[in-house]
Amino acid sequence: MKSLFILLLALIGTPLFIVISAVTLLSYQQAGIDTSVIFIEMTRLGETPLLISLPLFIFAGTLLSESGTPQRILKLSQLLLGWLPGGLAVISLTVCAVFTAFTGASGVTIFALGGLLLPALLKDGYQQRFSLGLITSSGSLGLLFPPSLPLILYGVISETRIDQLFLAGIIPGTLMLILLSLYAIKSGPPHLPQEKTQSNFAILKETIWELPLPFIVIIGIYGGFLVASEAAAVTALYVIIVEVFIYRDISIRQLPGIMARSMVLFGGIMIILAASTASTNYFVDQEIPNRLFAVISQHIESKYSFLLLLNLFLLLVGSFLDIFSALILIVPLILPIAQNYDIHPIHLGIIFLTNLQIGYCTPPVGLNLFLAAYRFEKPILELYRASLPFLGLLVITLLLITYFPILSLGLIF
Repeated sequence: MKSLFILLLALIGTPLFIVISAVTLLSYQQAGIDTSVIFIEMTRLGETPLLISLPLFIFAGTLLSESGTPQRILKLSQLLLGWLPGGLAVISLTVCAVFTAFTGASGVTIFALGGLLLPALLKDGYQQRFSLGLITSSGSLGLLFPPSLPLILYGVISETRIDQLFLAGIIPGTLMLILLSLYAIKSGPPHLPQEKTQSNFAILKETIWELPLPFIVIIGIYGGFLVASEAAAVTALYVIIVEVFIYRDISIRQLPGIMARSMVLFGGIMIILAASTASTNYFVDQEIPNRLFAVISQHIESKYSFLLLLNLFLLLVGSFLDIFSALILIVPLILPIAQNYDIHPIHLGIIFLTNLQIGYCTPPVGLNLFLAAYRFEKPILELYRASLPFLGLLVITLLLITYFPILSLGLIF
């Protein structure tokens, strides 16, 4: 009866946090556990130091997405990479990766940059199918680079050091970017010199204040000057100063609205995370991860077979759920099982995020596909066909990341 009630809630489109909360409350009641434990867990979660960095990075990313930053990054990338054969495609991949690393949401990247990149690619001689596939698949490309919000969230859920997760994502993310860039260079039209509307010096001068942004996070954390939450606070303050007072893309009157929109996203994550944490404690109490491992280990003895099964499962999850919900729901269940197979939590985190990133552009219901279809007013089937070559390369990268842990752990140990 309980299962039917939960299924009915999900089918009628009930918000995810209500479904999870209902499951948790009914489970606690059935097990005879005092439900006040749930609220104690929510209070404990709110006091987690690492969680402070999440709203600050979300705010900084939202502010960047609503400013003139996308246009300035595009101009700078054209200056640095425009000489390459297939340079504009490489530029598109790079800009999307950098932008997504800060905004953490592929939808923002597609909407903020798609309108700039698609006409430029078509004008440069790229085929429409190639251009649509490139932008659709690169919308979530930067989720492995610091200061990626999903990396931070995985660190909070798994109680893993965020600075190590930031390091772990650099080589896998770069590998993914290189493979897609090589394909873009091979598939692109003959290189034509781009007409310059500004001098090199003018472009550098225009972007000079945004260039330090990645280094604030990287040097601040790995130089030992800042912890993750302090780096987030410094980043948010720096972005406010640059976008509001130096570039003046955002007026002071707009700040409260942008803050409100960014905190709506954080509030949604926080509510789901709180409900999921209480649910996870119930699962641990009832030894559900151990039972799952016992069942799985009867059929799968090899660590490598488990990883293959995990990839298939996560690709499916990533195509149906947004990345934040998927992390919150699945990590607490899979992490103990993966540790029994001697899979390092940091390696697991990179596998998780790579799968969920690919799931965004996996047919039939990957989120990027629908966002791109809406943004570019194209049939969804056309987006399916356009994204398949890029999807194949992303899956190859996923297999390399999965079966060669050194790619994730090499910079840490």
